[in-house]
Parts: sequence; structure tokens; C-alpha cells
Amino acid sequence: MDNKLAFHRVLGEFPSHRPSVYGLLKDGHFHRFNPDDRTVVSGGGSELEYQNQTVLAALEPTMDPLEWFDATLSNGDQLVLKWFSGGGGNNVHFLEQRDGSYLYDGTEKTDAELAEVVGSLEDYLVCEFVEQADYADELFPTTTNTIRVLTMYDEQAQEAFIPIAIHRIGSSDSVPVDNFSNGGLSAEVDRETGLLSAGAEYPHDGAVGWHDTHPETGAPIEGTAIPGWEAIRERLLEIASTFSHLPYVGWDLVVTSEGEFKIIEANSYPGVASLQVHRPLLAESRIRRFYRRHHVV
Repeated sequence: MDNKLAFHRVLGEFPSHRPSVYGLLKDGHFHRFNPDDRTVVSGGGSELEYQNQTVLAALEPTMDPLEWFDATLSNGDQLVLKWFSGGGGNNVHFLEQRDGSYLYDGTEKTDAELAEVVGSLEDYLVCEFVEQADYADELFPTTTNTIRVLTMYDEQAQEAFIPIAIHRIGSSDSVPVDNFSNGGLSAEVDRETGLLSAGAEYPHDGAVGWHDTHPETGAPIEGTAIPGWEAIRERLLEIASTFSHLPYVGWDLVVTSEGEFKIIEANSYPGVASLQVHRPLLAESRIRRFYRRHHVV
């Protein structure tokens, strides 16, 4: 799962839950995937309507990145550029077309500047930007606020289960991503109700800070409900059980509407700092048994 493109293809059994991947940036070129695919699957994503079908039809599978951006993006459209391997949010960038100009991670770039930046991105996937549901946008609108759900596969019960789930919430310190270690907040998700706890702030000075409301937007965090959580939970457990050969996965979800979501990433070695800031995982016997089974403890 460290190879994001390979996992994207594995997730093909669940197409409504995966964002589109348009191509790969490599050696200064854009290598297109599925050149006949004209639009993004609906259900929460930014559906790209190509402005000039005649131009697009003539484009080559390997081409200049800016040519593809110009042919593909209209005003307000966004893309996600992420390194095909690894996680942590440190190799994720956002490209937006706005009023005839391009913004890279929120900063306007000339064509020459953008060409230089994009040319330096080696083995980066160009992906669909997934629009988050209103509740997540209200928490902090500048970042996509994801849910990290940890799943473990219980071989004895022959089913996946969720030991913990958290909602990441971005801040001005974490922009353009929502990562806890970069300054974002972590709120635990009640596994039964989908209600959020207070948000924890990374203890850079040795003490965890807790926030009932977002310190910048003022939006309530504690008690906020994830719309359609039960459907999201059960569907993800179904997916995790399908991949029983991957017994330990940290899934990153974007809720797009009530009960609907897309998986933007899955990690086989997810960090636990943003999880255990809420409670020790080894306090539950089922979790201890899993870790012992896999020689972690």
C-alpha cells in the first residue's frame, strides 16, 4: 500500500469510493492514464468538464503538464499532486485554476514558475480533488479535513474491526493539509455514534492542548456528528474485510455527503500519535490480542 497507484488499482472493486487518478508526473512530463475518460466519477468529487474536446482528443499520452492543465481545468477546478509512495502529508500539493491563473498550495504562480515547480515533482500522481461535506468545511474550510480509521483483521472472528477512529481538522499552521503533527487537530470519533470529542493539539511544548471549538473558525468540534457515520463505518468494514490479507490499515476518508465517502489514501504502517493522544490502544483486550498475534508487543 506504500505504492499509491497500485493500491488505487486494487481498490477498483469499489470504484465509488476511490478518487480518479489522471496521470503521473515524471521526467518533466505528464503521463496520462485512461485518456478516453472524459469526466470524474460523481459523488463528491470535482467533476472536470474539459473546455476544449477537440484539443483534448489531439493530446498525446505523454505531454507537457501545463498543456494538460490548460486543456483540462476550468475556473475553480482543483487537482491533488501527491508522491506515489509514502504518507504523512508532507508530499501532497494542491493546484487550482482561478480566474485564468494557477495557485500552487494557495500561492499564485506564473506559467514559468509553475513549470519549474511541476518539473521538480518526480513520480507524483495527479489526482481528483475530493470536495468535503458541509460539516467538515465548516470546521475549517481551508483544508480537506479527513477521517483516519484504523482497522484490524481479527482472524479468530474472521472479520475486520475498528479499534479507533479520529477526525483530523486543519489549521493555519497545517495548511495545505490537516496533519496533526503539522499543527492540525485530532478529535476522536465515537465508534458507535459518530460524534466527535474535543480536538487535541499536538504537544510541541510537552502538553496537549484541547479545544471544544476550533481556535480559528470558532466552529464547534466536540459533539459534532459525522453525517451517515453508521453507513460509512459498515461500508468501510466491508472493504477492510475484503482485504483480509492486509490486516492492519489506516484509512484516510473524505466524507462527501451523508453516508458517502472516498478513500484518498490507505497506510499499512499508520502512525499512532494522533490516535493514542485520546486513549491507549492496548487498554482493549481485542487490540492487545491483535498486536500479540502479529508480534508487535
